[in-house]
Amino acid sequence: MENANIIDVKNLTKTFGKFTAVDDISFEVKKGEIFGLLGPNGAGKSTTLRMLSTLSRPTKGTAAIAGYDTVKNDIKVRQHIGIVSEKMIIYNRLTARENLCFFGNLYNIPKEKLTQRIDDLLEFVQLTKFKDAQVGTFSTGMRQRMNVIRALLNDPEVLFLDEPTLGLDPQTSVEIRDYIKKLNQEQGTTVILTTHIMVDADLLCDRIAVIDHGKIIALDTPTNLKKIISGGDTMIIKLDVANLNPEMLTDLKKLDCIDQVTQQTGNQLHLIVHGEDAFDTIVDTVRGSGGKITSMSNLQPSLEDVFLHITGHEVRDTADQKIPLAHRRFGTPQGRVR
Repeated sequence: MENANIIDVKNLTKTFGKFTAVDDISFEVKKGEIFGLLGPNGAGKSTTLRMLSTLSRPTKGTAAIAGYDTVKNDIKVRQHIGIVSEKMIIYNRLTARENLCFFGNLYNIPKEKLTQRIDDLLEFVQLTKFKDAQVGTFSTGMRQRMNVIRALLNDPEVLFLDEPTLGLDPQTSVEIRDYIKKLNQEQGTTVILTTHIMVDADLLCDRIAVIDHGKIIALDTPTNLKKIISGGDTMIIKLDVANLNPEMLTDLKKLDCIDQVTQQTGNQLHLIVHGEDAFDTIVDTVRGSGGKITSMSNLQPSLEDVFLHITGHEVRDTADQKIPLAHRRFGTPQGRVR
C-alpha cells in the first residue's frame, strides 16, 4: 500500500556549536494537508524548514519528501518542492512575465510549457493584466502573490511557506491566506507553513505542531489543541477590576485554581483557571482585597491561550536564544517591501 505521507521526519536535530536549534523532532505530513509549524521567533521553525528543503543538513535524524531522503536524494527532493521564504525573491526592474521566465529557465522548463505555466499562474493570482508591468511598481500584496507563484513554476507537490504574511497589512494578509487555501483546495498542493502569527495557523492549518526552544510540545488539529483548555474544567476568564493593584494581583497568583495570569491593557486580566468553584474563589479574593469588579466573562480559547497554557509564557516576538553569529547565513533580498 502506498504511503499516504508526503513528508516523514524522524528524530531531526540541528546544532550550531553548543546551541541546539532543532531538538529531536518527529512528525508526518499527509498528502494534500496544510501543516503548520507554530511558535515564536527563534523556536526552530525556519531551521526545520531549511532542513526539509535541502538547504541545510541535519546534525542527526532523517527527513524524507515524497519518499526521497533530503540528504541522500536532495536533487530528487528539489524536483518535488517549492519554497517561499520570508524575503521576497523577485526583481523589481523586470516585469511579472520576465521574472517568471527567469526563474522558470532555472528549472529548465521547456519554452512552450513554461509560457503556458506562466499564463496559468498569473491568472490564478489575478495578475494577468499586469504581466508586462515592472514588479517594482506593484503593491506589497501583488508582490507577495508574485513571490508565491514563483515557487509554483515547477508544479511542486509540496510548498514551503516561511512566515508568508509577516509584515503585511491586514487586508493583504487576508488576500495571501485566501490564495494559500485556493492553491491547496484546487491544486491539491501540500503546504508546510511556518508562522508565529496565531490567526494564520488557526485559519489555514489542518494540523499544527507547536514548537518552542527547538522541541515539538504539542501536535494536533486547531480544534483539538483548543480542547486542552476548553475541555474538562479548564476555563479562560476576562476580568476587569476598577482599582487593580500589585497586592491584589499577587493574591490572585497564589490561588490554586489559577494556572496563568496575564495583565493586559488598563485593569484587565486574562486568566486561565480550573475547577468548578474558580469563579467564586476569584470573586471572593478580589473583593476580599478591596477590589471592585466591573466585568467578568468566560472566553473561547485561542491558539495563543493554548501556547500560554502549555509553555507558561507569551509568544516571543524576538528570540531569547539565537544561532551563533558564525553559523548564520546572510543573503541580500532581491526586492523591497514598500
